[in-house]
Amino acid sequence: MSAVLKAGLIGLGSMGRHHARVLAGLEGVELVGVVDPMGDKNGWAQGAPVLSTVEELIALGIDYAVVACPTGLHEEVGLQLADAGVCALIEKPLADTVEGARRLVEAFEARGLVAGVGHIERCNPALRSLRSRLEAGELGDVYQVVTRRQGPFPHRIADVGVVKDLATHDIDLTGWVTGQTYNSIAAHTVSKSGRPHEDMVSAVGQLSDGTMVNHLVNWLSPLKERFTSVTGERGCFIADTLTADLTFHSNASVTTEWEALRAFRGVSEGDMIRYAIPKREPLLVEHELFRDAVQGKSSDICTLRQGLRTVEVAAAVLESASTGLAVPLKDLDAPFEGVAS
Repeated sequence: MSAVLKAGLIGLGSMGRHHARVLAGLEGVELVGVVDPMGDKNGWAQGAPVLSTVEELIALGIDYAVVACPTGLHEEVGLQLADAGVCALIEKPLADTVEGARRLVEAFEARGLVAGVGHIERCNPALRSLRSRLEAGELGDVYQVVTRRQGPFPHRIADVGVVKDLATHDIDLTGWVTGQTYNSIAAHTVSKSGRPHEDMVSAVGQLSDGTMVNHLVNWLSPLKERFTSVTGERGCFIADTLTADLTFHSNASVTTEWEALRAFRGVSEGDMIRYAIPKREPLLVEHELFRDAVQGKSSDICTLRQGLRTVEVAAAVLESASTGLAVPLKDLDAPFEGVAS
């Protein structure tokens, strides 16, 4: 592998154009080709040749490719890359079905190829800081994770509903920041926009350590919100991933002298701290981490196996909404047949 990696991009849509911009300026990487059957009417390819097929891109001798085509095509395109021995960064969700995601994991793992999923919230400065603080034990025992992700309907989405498009962000980030897996999930969905897919979901779950989880996700709100709170023994962290701000609300440590309040054995309001954290573009960080992984310098990426788990939890959310029953998820971490853990 040469010092400068040859990268390709598949898809020039709403996310693909941003991938093209970052790839074109990424140190140690050359964007050698872009695949989009619709061409490049808007000049988003950054001067790279625009091709019609994945085969043409592979023929350029690329080291890795970024897959930013519609979700329904992830499996087909990913398997082509794996068969050709090409590493891949696949946009989230990994695939539109559990079976498709599993086949992708098997294909890349069997060939020993570096592959990751573009769960970009892992690169949000607020969440990266939150995760490191949880790992350092700053919150003590974690009791609850709450996420809210809502806003107007994005017309770019046509092939999946809000669960696979948006809730997968929250499923992945919850497991990532806490280091836990989902034990169970129960959910309700609503479809009000006249589309075949759901546009609102409310879910409650439990993680492997007993932590309670709540997710509210919709495309029906004029208010755009990206909110994550983690409540624990010593207080509550709140991350706003729109502004990349992280705030800590501590439990009060001052003794209360008022007898009536002393009888209450709960928490009380303490200090509030807003942390000053470096705010680099999450997509750039994601690309740097994947580049380093391809070069063998780092392993700080969302693996395909982790991406599969998120697809499995999303499928369980939809199953619960359909049946009205909570869905157990305890066995998701069992290794699958034919693939080493």
